[in-house]
Amino acid sequence: MEKVIIIGAGPAGISAALYAARANMDPLVINNGIGALEKAEKIENYYGMEHPVSGKELFETGIAQAKALGVRILEAQVLGIGGFDTFQVKTTVGDFDTISVILATGSKRKAPAIPGIREFEGKGVSYCAVCDAFFYRGKDVAVLGNSDFALHEAEELAPMAGSVTIYTDGKKPEFSKEAPFAVNTMKIQSVEGDEKVSGLRLVYEPEKFAPADGVFVALGTAGSAEMARQMGAALTEKGNIKVNEKMESTIPGLFAAGDCTGGLLQVAKAVYDGAQAGISANQYVRKKEQKNAN
Repeated sequence: MEKVIIIGAGPAGISAALYAARANMDPLVINNGIGALEKAEKIENYYGMEHPVSGKELFETGIAQAKALGVRILEAQVLGIGGFDTFQVKTTVGDFDTISVILATGSKRKAPAIPGIREFEGKGVSYCAVCDAFFYRGKDVAVLGNSDFALHEAEELAPMAGSVTIYTDGKKPEFSKEAPFAVNTMKIQSVEGDEKVSGLRLVYEPEKFAPADGVFVALGTAGSAEMARQMGAALTEKGNIKVNEKMESTIPGLFAAGDCTGGLLQVAKAVYDGAQAGISANQYVRKKEQKNAN
């Protein structure tokens, strides 16, 4: 059983790991790439830097610093998180049980630029299979994506839905295992319906309409807000994870830090959030261990 698992290795995640490590929590950081920092050509408004550095340089330096303190960093994609009193983090390389989780994978992903996606949100378009699978019992559903995240969402829907089809929107499937579902690689022209979703219009000669009662968006990897929402944690009106001053979510033992909590999308804010989340997770684990010992 891990004590603290941190999802994300950017400024927020590594900052949390540094504080957790110094508190002898032996944190495990799960990393799936650089994220938004990759787009930062120069960073020159962060304390202690005489000369600007690229986001890539800052990212790599942070990981090196964490490793120097003995922090374990696992390269894997997180597919979802289960549990409540304790948690199970599901990844592409296995499942990990933990007492606490810190979400620090950045801000919410944008919806795909497919006509009808935003218009039918809440009317057949969903971003959470765990949350909404119940509403599609015996119905035909589509999952939009081409990665293991899409495959995981399809697996969550399968026990409830009448049928599940994965649509890659013209992209090559990148599943780490064979998909036990129908996979359609055609480009999607639009999501259509009247008051609710009725299907997908595919770019084809001639045009093809694929009936579907629901469309589940699962592009790329699961972001922090998506994972929090799947667990039942509260989000803000802007779709960020709702936290208090200790970076605690509405679920005990689940913390969040950085861009996924909204506010100033800057390295300085992410580092502070991570530090506070690391301290708070440490306090939470200590109290839980003391309670279990009595």
